[in-house]
Amino acid sequence: MSGEEEYVYDEPSGEWIPAAEAAAKAAAADTVEVRDSVGNLLQDGDQVTLIKDLTVKGAGQTLKRGTLIKSIRLTGDAQEIDCKFDGIKGLVLRAEFVRKR
Repeated sequence: MSGEEEYVYDEPSGEWIPAAEAAAKAAAADTVEVRDSVGNLLQDGDQVTLIKDLTVKGAGQTLKRGTLIKSIRLTGDAQEIDCKFDGIKGLVLRAEFVRKR
């Protein structure tokens, strides 16, 4: 019989569910929500503003409050974002110190 949907056993619920639904659950479990200092959801490419002065270790400079960081990238960690800023390579900021613009 063609056209029958494939089912898989879902351990947490103890039920048989469609394979497509199981794949969607797995994908949702892999995504990490990254939120800024006031709770806004951050995504790749967002612009953020610093909410406090931050001393950058190894770069010998301080990023001032209000500095605009363009085009962030999420790292898969709920509190870290990867950024580019003039003169600083490999800048990683904690989401608690930024606000979405």
